[in-house]
Amino acid sequence: MRIDIWSDVVCPWCWIGKHRFERGLALLGDKAPEVEVHWHPFLLAPDADETPVPLREAYAAKFGGVERTNQMLAQTQSTAQAEGLPMDFDQGQVKVTTLPAHRLLWLAGREGVQAAVGEALFQAHFAQGRNLADPQVLADAAAAGGIPAERVQALLASDEGMDEVRAGLGQAQALGIQSVPTFVINGRYAVQGAQPPEVFAEVLAKVAAELAPAPAQDEQACGPDGCSI
Repeated sequence: MRIDIWSDVVCPWCWIGKHRFERGLALLGDKAPEVEVHWHPFLLAPDADETPVPLREAYAAKFGGVERTNQMLAQTQSTAQAEGLPMDFDQGQVKVTTLPAHRLLWLAGREGVQAAVGEALFQAHFAQGRNLADPQVLADAAAAGGIPAERVQALLASDEGMDEVRAGLGQAQALGIQSVPTFVINGRYAVQGAQPPEVFAEVLAKVAAELAPAPAQDEQACGPDGCSI
């Protein structure tokens, strides 16, 4: 079963949603389908560049002041911590472009290690307050997936992966994705937002049932012409 996820690595609800999706899959136990997860880029701040701006300052300008920002971040952090995620908005997070991080995730996808690298990027931003436009931070995240620092340096020194990331951003626009996370399951069902694990489990089970082969008819099967004996 293919799972396509549009997200941004500075989106707190994307990190929460990632773990709720994983919990939803786990709820199915031995009935859980085999899934192939693909992460796709989305830019929460398309106007951002590599110049770091304190996150609280950027949020205050966007969301209507310091008090509103503090309340919003506290609520989000509390939700994340209840999920077991070490989100801490007192670590000095900054607003920067996430294009380099998405290029790294594209590379990680080619290497089959997107999950490990993506989790490391979430941890770097939300738990450690590190700058995701910093090449050293990206190299450290890449190491979680076994990607050598030299490979990351070569990536960032070129335009490698840029066309593919731009194409992914365009695909999100073409699909009408305006908020993240958005989970598209087998190209047929979309789940938007960090839904409870039970919602993910229900949708995954439904798609798995649709994909299951029809039971073979035996000699005693009934049909339009009656039942065989």
